[in-house]
Amino acid sequence: MSMWVFGYGSLLWNPGFNYQHYKLARLKGYRRSFCMSSIHHRGTVKDPGLVLALDKSEGSECYGLAFYVAPENEQQTLEYLRERELISSAYLEINVEIVDADGVTDPAVTYVIDQNHVQYCAGLALPRQAEIISTAVGDRGHNAEYLFNTVDKLKALDIRDAELEWLERDVRRILDANISIGGYTKSHGAEH
Repeated sequence: MSMWVFGYGSLLWNPGFNYQHYKLARLKGYRRSFCMSSIHHRGTVKDPGLVLALDKSEGSECYGLAFYVAPENEQQTLEYLRERELISSAYLEINVEIVDADGVTDPAVTYVIDQNHVQYCAGLALPRQAEIISTAVGDRGHNAEYLFNTVDKLKALDIRDAELEWLERDVRRILDANISIGGYTKSHGAEH
């Protein structure tokens, strides 16, 4: 049996598991979105951050990477991904069909948002998302770092995501404004 893992957010730049190779892939019916409140990795219960999730959306599609996992590593990879992605049960592990650049379809495992979960927060305006991302910090670091790393990797793969690129510009503007007036930003350690 062969296993593909579809990555669209932090898995793009930090997969954390052994894979043999990867390829660009597309998933239909979902969109990449900062629609999950993060209370562990990029925020806290008191100061939640935002992380990306695949949000079901008719007519949408999401471009990302499909990682091929060798049969002997499948179980270990699934255990790792479940520990990482299912920390609060806001994600659902599902099997999907992905399509590569040559039109080849493969089955893959991926993680999508549970739209009934309390951490589901779709519909936040982009400026509000930027405010949250510019201040939140969790046990894996600053929320802005997560955004910047994801956008950098998408650009390196020649995948354009207009919303994420807008968020990157606005979060950088907010962080720069905070630094220039001596405001407190957790990413730069400045104090007022």
